[in-house]
Amino acid sequence: MPATSELARLTLDVLSWPLDGVQTYTSPDTRFLSALTGGFLFGWGVMIWCLSAWVHDAQPEPVRRAVLAGLLAWFVLDSAGSITSGNPSNAFFNIIVLLIAVGPLWFPART
Repeated sequence: MPATSELARLTLDVLSWPLDGVQTYTSPDTRFLSALTGGFLFGWGVMIWCLSAWVHDAQPEPVRRAVLAGLLAWFVLDSAGSITSGNPSNAFFNIIVLLIAVGPLWFPART
């Protein structure tokens, strides 16, 4: 919704550093793509939460590998897309997110 889009617009501006106000949320295509990706990310987050709550205790190592594979797939595709679309600064932010998210998953699960 245009009335509440300032936080999303600012996020786009930060992720495509420098802060210059060039990124806007005025295009319906941008809002549509954001809604789609937001839905996918929300669903992915719920899936990881469910894996941790319902499956992890029974099969910790396969859950760890599945989440790690998903994180690495996200990182490669998102960073490549960011670089080729002229937003390499987002790839830098992706490295930070990847290190935080993968940190505890790098080591095999203890049984």
